[in-house]
Amino acid sequence: MNQIQLLLDTIIKGLQEKKGRDIVTVDFREMSGAICQYMVICEGSNPNQISALSDSVWDMVNKELKEKPLSVDGLRNTQWVGMDYGTIIVHIFLPEIRAFYRLENLWEDSKITKIPDID
Repeated sequence: MNQIQLLLDTIIKGLQEKKGRDIVTVDFREMSGAICQYMVICEGSNPNQISALSDSVWDMVNKELKEKPLSVDGLRNTQWVGMDYGTIIVHIFLPEIRAFYRLENLWEDSKITKIPDID
């Protein structure tokens, strides 16, 4: 398994660990000029869960792969948190903020994969 796929799987594992909902991956590898290879989008039900989801991703990736994000934004109001791992960008939204930005619709010509929720 290559390093990018391992990072993607670990990010998803971190989101599922804290019950992230409606997780999708957007594959940009076939798009020229894309700023990353993958985008991971999910939602949490409230600001506390958004914070827990971003902490879980940070901790799991750091523990298993010894990597840290290049940057993290949105931790102050926790309605949206963005985590930049270089090749993969993670977006964690409140449902209403996700519905407003509709990132999946912006990239609908890319391969979008829905990840099952873990209950």
